[in-house]
Amino acid sequence: MSAREQLEGRNPVLECLVRGKREVHRIFLDQGARTDARIGRIVSLAKRRGVRIDRVDRRKLDKLAEGRVHNGIVAEVEPVALWSASSLLEYQLAHDIEPFWVLADGLSYEHNLGAVLRSALGFGANAVVVPTRRGAPLSPVAQRVSMGAVEEVPIVRESLFAALKVLKKAGVPSYGADMGGVPMGKARLSGPLALVMGAEGRGLSSKLRDKVTGVVSIPLAGGLESLNVSVATAVLMYEKRRQDGWFEGGGRRS
Repeated sequence: MSAREQLEGRNPVLECLVRGKREVHRIFLDQGARTDARIGRIVSLAKRRGVRIDRVDRRKLDKLAEGRVHNGIVAEVEPVALWSASSLLEYQLAHDIEPFWVLADGLSYEHNLGAVLRSALGFGANAVVVPTRRGAPLSPVAQRVSMGAVEEVPIVRESLFAALKVLKKAGVPSYGADMGGVPMGKARLSGPLALVMGAEGRGLSSKLRDKVTGVVSIPLAGGLESLNVSVATAVLMYEKRRQDGWFEGGGRRS
């Protein structure tokens, strides 16, 4: 099973089956689980695609999930496909896809990585870049929190500096998020864009600050200095889409 990943929970397994971007090899289902709408759909889709379903004792699932939440179902699936920054940007430009990337430096919490992916899908971002050596892995927890976004949003595991170099060469502006930057409403975020989010706790590093086109901040009340990184990412993505006039048209996929 070393070449496979594990999905835990009804929503992640269902999203994987519905979106059909990677193969589901095997499903372990709690033999005592009551069949609700999601379980019924999972079983139906799995049978249609010839995926093996094993009804097992819940203790087996507990062991597979190592104590994590599984809601009575665990699946063996193909790993998420990873891109390089250069190959993804080349593909997007060749297909007239306007780059809207999120570069996240040092997301150490799995839930934050999953939440960033979920927001990226919701706001039509078409890449999330996370560094190779730092940050949370694309674990079962991160994939569960992403609510299916991991199936759709291209993921780049690469140095943020290397990704920024590729983007800059293609003329894609980048804005880092940090206190003291230009208030987001006064910065030009429309069009092709890369948002660079700093690490949890220490924020945007001085080295990254030197590489971006500009720095933006989120105005806050109540004496609050900062937001959780996944929340801040969602707020900035919203502002970018507002400037694009995205909401006036009811939203769209990039």
